[in-house]
Amino acid sequence: MGYDLPVGAKVKVVLAEDDEPTRFWLKLTLNQSQTYEVVGQAGDGRTCVDLVNQNKPDLVLMDIGMPIMDGVEAARLVKEALPDTKVIMFTSHDTDDSVFAALSAGADGYCLKTLTAEQLLKAISTVMDGAAWLDPGIARKVLKAASQGGAKESETEKQSDKTDASPAKEGGQSNPFALSQREMEVLQLLVDGLSNQEIADKLCLGTETIKTHMRHIMRKLAVSDRTQAAIKAMRSGIV
Repeated sequence: MGYDLPVGAKVKVVLAEDDEPTRFWLKLTLNQSQTYEVVGQAGDGRTCVDLVNQNKPDLVLMDIGMPIMDGVEAARLVKEALPDTKVIMFTSHDTDDSVFAALSAGADGYCLKTLTAEQLLKAISTVMDGAAWLDPGIARKVLKAASQGGAKESETEKQSDKTDASPAKEGGQSNPFALSQREMEVLQLLVDGLSNQEIADKLCLGTETIKTHMRHIMRKLAVSDRTQAAIKAMRSGIV
């Protein structure tokens, strides 16, 4: 994993899940990896937010359907208080409303409860490395919505960009954000779910160079994190 931790330190995790057997499985899976430390467990969203504020974890695994406060609202409050804390929604809900509500709340990943322990650890590792993680079934929903939304937006963009002298075309798609060719390549790999290190390896560049490209991409797209960049890129039809 490419994220920075002091030598010997573990990734601090808060679990928010109202189903006790599922919560036990999550804790067992994380403890067996010897990379993570569960520092708090909650059965409702309100308690989760309190535990996050107390423990300042690196990661929250958040169920959506919890009592008192649901996972979407809890995720929003966590991200407002601690923007650097990663939030992965871990749920059985894969409806469009649930998916986009979670992503709009700032979630860094969305996993279904049908995933295996190995898949869960892969999702966590990917998110902690700075990339977005979407369950393959969820990703298809996002891409479908992006293509539907992008089809409507692209016609307007084409009209407004006809006289734009900046690189307005990339891969046959409108590029209203004036992204360079390299930035488009990085953005495409981000949407594909690659981490900074994987993007660097793919493009034969250094990780610091990729981080610089990411900052430029987020600035041009007027978003605050990688997940929002990926979603906006897909909805705009530029990737």
